[in-house]
Amino acid sequence: MALGPRLDLRQTQSLVMTPQLQQAIKLLAASNLEIESFVSEALEANPLLEAGSVSREDSGNESGESETPREEPTADLLIAQGGGEGDAPLDIDTSALDRDRDTGAANAEWGAADGSAGVGFEDLPDIAATRAGETTLVEHLDRQIGALAVNAREAFAARHIAGLLDEAGYLHTSLDEITADLGISRDEADDALTVVQMCDPTGVGARDLAECLALQAREADRFDPCMRALIDNLELVARGEVAKLKRLCEVDDEDFADMLGELRGYDPRPGLAFAPAAAAANAVVPDVLLSANDAGGWDIALNEATLPRLIVNRGYFVELDSGGADKATKGWLKEKLADAHWLIRALDQRQKTILKTAAEIVKQQEGFFRRGVAELRPLTLRDVATEIDMHESTVSRVTSGKYLSCDRGCFELKYFFSSGVASSDGEGASAEAIKARIRALTEAEDPKKVLSDQKLADMLKEEGFDLARRTVAKYREAIGIGSSAERRRLKKLAGI
Repeated sequence: MALGPRLDLRQTQSLVMTPQLQQAIKLLAASNLEIESFVSEALEANPLLEAGSVSREDSGNESGESETPREEPTADLLIAQGGGEGDAPLDIDTSALDRDRDTGAANAEWGAADGSAGVGFEDLPDIAATRAGETTLVEHLDRQIGALAVNAREAFAARHIAGLLDEAGYLHTSLDEITADLGISRDEADDALTVVQMCDPTGVGARDLAECLALQAREADRFDPCMRALIDNLELVARGEVAKLKRLCEVDDEDFADMLGELRGYDPRPGLAFAPAAAAANAVVPDVLLSANDAGGWDIALNEATLPRLIVNRGYFVELDSGGADKATKGWLKEKLADAHWLIRALDQRQKTILKTAAEIVKQQEGFFRRGVAELRPLTLRDVATEIDMHESTVSRVTSGKYLSCDRGCFELKYFFSSGVASSDGEGASAEAIKARIRALTEAEDPKKVLSDQKLADMLKEEGFDLARRTVAKYREAIGIGSSAERRRLKKLAGI
């Protein structure tokens, strides 16, 4: 075949990410709080959208017809992508949403997407608002510094130091940096730090654990030379070298036991008794609410306290459209009307998808909700996706950054997906359940017969869990449990 330029006509098929599809995917992955922010922007940009306060009974338009009926998700809005590999982004079939967009201006039925899917719950109090009322460490110290400082200059420096403390109450910034930043002398910085360390709770303003404990010992009038020697050698306390400590402190068994008991009564992190400075911003607000009902089943609902409620101001549209507007203005109005219609449908579809996924997770992990972490089953995204006829990427987006609140606490939906290990019943056991069992065995072990990793593996095997010693060690370290030697030393100290 001769080489040369030529024209070919070829027909190909490809998937295109339309702006509507990209928006739908972002909405699906967003948490309720992120949706609130997104809707606020949409309300500013679209004059036909309004924040509604629509009840479950009268949701809809004046004629009583609902824009977003509460049926189960249908095939025209959700499609299964099979079992393909990778992250297939086209989880949502937005052809239906696009059709709504194209015909939105002629649609006479308008209502609300109010997040009311699910039954059996009253609105929960807003968690962020609850935490916002707590006093932070900086606020607590600020109220005391004014009375303790000798002048305004010292009070200013002390408040600056208070603002540098971490959540536990420790100061990690050197005094040399503070003197350079504030333009004060080293003596003034020392005096300001002393003011902070005089505040309640005792121990704040310390630069390390030893200083924190020493401040509390001084407050209790127990900082004698023996206690000083004990606090100066905390590394020996951690290693359980009792004999060496008694020699350094020059005390007998009885005095040493009293000193150790006193030391254990001090608070190593005094600042944690107060709300973090960013508590309101970092508070976890659940997206899904779960509760057992009287029939022995479960009530699942979205958290309506954080869900936006949108309605379309149909009357405003009619008023503008019939007010002698030119063709361009009418075209703009129809576009905004279609945008509003599409957004409401997309939000409603997101709610249905979240509820459908959460319901399947509850079904798969019912043992956890009824009996605790020991009953947590191995579960993968593919397992849930197969059951609800969606793609894995859809389940991944739905469960990312979203939390479920139940009687056992508030958990990220991702928490319920856990790898498994073989068990005698053939169903497997969740890694989280294995960790919980290891914790229970180590907490119940005899201080004189601390369990080795091999012994733990043997005991777990007797219970039906087939684990190698190295796997047991990996799980033990993951939950912060020390080795058998470390636990033996700690239990020995605890028995003194």
